Amino acid sequence: MSNMEDESELVERALRGDQSAFASAFESYRPRLSRMIELRMDPRVQGRLDPSDVLQESFIQAARELPEYTNRRHVPFYLWLRLIAGQKLARAHKTHLGAAKRQAQREVSLDAPAVPDLSTINLASHLLANLTSASGAIVREEARAMVHQVLNEMDAQDREVLALRHFEDLTNREVASMLDISEAAAKSRYRRALVRITQALRQIPDLREEYPSQPEKRSNDE
Repeated sequence: MSNMEDESELVERALRGDQSAFASAFESYRPRLSRMIELRMDPRVQGRLDPSDVLQESFIQAARELPEYTNRRHVPFYLWLRLIAGQKLARAHKTHLGAAKRQAQREVSLDAPAVPDLSTINLASHLLANLTSASGAIVREEARAMVHQVLNEMDAQDREVLALRHFEDLTNREVASMLDISEAAAKSRYRRALVRITQALRQIPDLREEYPSQPEKRSNDE
């Protein structure tokens, strides 16, 4: 049975009242939902708000609203869960930061107000999470500053596509549906964003071996 069939069966059972099936379906998406929350959590609340707390609240809310999903079956189950998690994060931001949350240094979200904006600080950190340079903290800090600058200068939609594809593991079709663009445009924007990041990092001599001139193609590029 394929992953899609597994998900479909779990959702069908959940809609029939099988709570363990719903829990299994939610659990299968927990890593992706967690990455989405981490990317979009305002850095100013990271010491007070844990992604696991947002996930737990999202689980409770999704379980409560599951019957309503019957009328939204055209929406992939993950995207429905993502919407709920995004709403919970947005409410947490409002609670911790107030309604007049400062927007400086943050991009315009293309699916607002349901899901909070990306944080370029968080996105830069995630992009460099696997950096293995032996040059240490100085090189890492230089790379982080450079990537942060590139992200801030990048087209907002390219930035959003980069996050959706690279960290939330959405397909081109899902990205296109969310952002109301063609699949070809989603693919093109993703590759363009990767090239910009790679070119920036290759300007740091100690990182040239870690970042080839052509970014690696992901398995869901098609």
